[in-house]
Amino acid sequence: MDKIGKYELAREIGRGATSTVYLATDTFSKQQVAIKLFDMNSLRDPNRAKVYRKLLMTEASLAGKLSHPHIVKILDAVMEGDVNYMVMEYVEGDTLDRYAEVDHLLPISTIAEIVYKCCKALEYAQYQGVIHRDIKPANILLQGETDIKISDFGSAALQDAQTTQVSGVGSPAYMSPEQVQELPLTHQTDIYSLGVVMYKLLSGKLPFDASNNFSMIYHILNIDPPPPSAFRPETPPELDAIVRRAMEKDTAKRYPTWDEFARDLVGFFSHVVPAQNEIFDTEKFDTLRSLAFFKNFSDVELWEVLRISSWRKVPEAEYILRDSEDGRSFFILAQGTVRVLKQGRLLSLLRSGDCFGEMAHLSEHAFKRSTDVIAKNDVVLIEIDPDMLANASTGCRFQFSDAFLRMLVRRLAVANTRISHLLADQIQTEKE
Repeated sequence: MDKIGKYELAREIGRGATSTVYLATDTFSKQQVAIKLFDMNSLRDPNRAKVYRKLLMTEASLAGKLSHPHIVKILDAVMEGDVNYMVMEYVEGDTLDRYAEVDHLLPISTIAEIVYKCCKALEYAQYQGVIHRDIKPANILLQGETDIKISDFGSAALQDAQTTQVSGVGSPAYMSPEQVQELPLTHQTDIYSLGVVMYKLLSGKLPFDASNNFSMIYHILNIDPPPPSAFRPETPPELDAIVRRAMEKDTAKRYPTWDEFARDLVGFFSHVVPAQNEIFDTEKFDTLRSLAFFKNFSDVELWEVLRISSWRKVPEAEYILRDSEDGRSFFILAQGTVRVLKQGRLLSLLRSGDCFGEMAHLSEHAFKRSTDVIAKNDVVLIEIDPDMLANASTGCRFQFSDAFLRMLVRRLAVANTRISHLLADQIQTEKE
């Protein structure tokens, strides 16, 4: 087979019991995609075939619904007749299955980064009315060191869906107590499953040692597992505590929100990971969310800001910009204070969330800096290259324009206040 619909097949990249995955090219857009071709004839049991088709239709219904940098996009789906297939964005990388084995474990800080990104992606899915219900290492793809993509939403429960959800889906070892009991599910079932994933990534072992599914279900409902540090002693107690709370059997004791889960991971980086020059994506995202400049950006747009920006630490008294030098980048202060000077005279102090150097971007032509900018103390800088911003999404560019407008209005208001005070002082002087 050389072609399916408008897609030209390049090579097989994966095979399962009921489907084959091909690398293909969209002949219209020339975009590389992954096509999962389903073999419905392999399901000889009519009831099993019915359940499987329902799962496929659930995933196909998400085409265009979930658009997040850490979720595999479903681009197209055909579920009719003899040819049934789903078209997804092509993600180059391995699943986390490989890194959940004892001899391939990832660094602890990398695991915390990955789980944080999963939290934010699944929080986004929850806001779209989607619960995954089958979170496991095999359904999380790893690109580079810490970039992830969550895939396989076939088991997803769609909130407010008109059709009855398929029960008994998911992978037993990663199921929550409420899932194995087939109780009504909320996003907390995904929180539990992600806790099990975190346990497996940290230790290389599942939390419950069971010889069959019945024994596994008993353990899930009745047994408290040893902490990951029992198998990997260098695991900090803070991560043991995070895993334990994510895997609480009682939902009242489990993390109630993805935000609380993610916030504890940020706390781990802030208080446990040794100070170093590297700034983790977890810290970057949390910082962006806290800055006034980015207050109207969505989470998806903030992840895009991370992609187009560069971050660096600048020590006290170091020059960041010099008067009369060329430059087009603009900067947002993530942390610390800088001094803005003209011919040695202090014009202003800028603090976390303030922007500078933006006139080079807004002028849209060759530009020379008009002031010196010097770090007053140790600072963290976010640098944006205008060429990178120009290639960002329309929504992201709009938010930057809106932020610049709010910043300029605020500066004009401050300037007007200063001018009013100067005029009042001048009038008072003349009267005297």
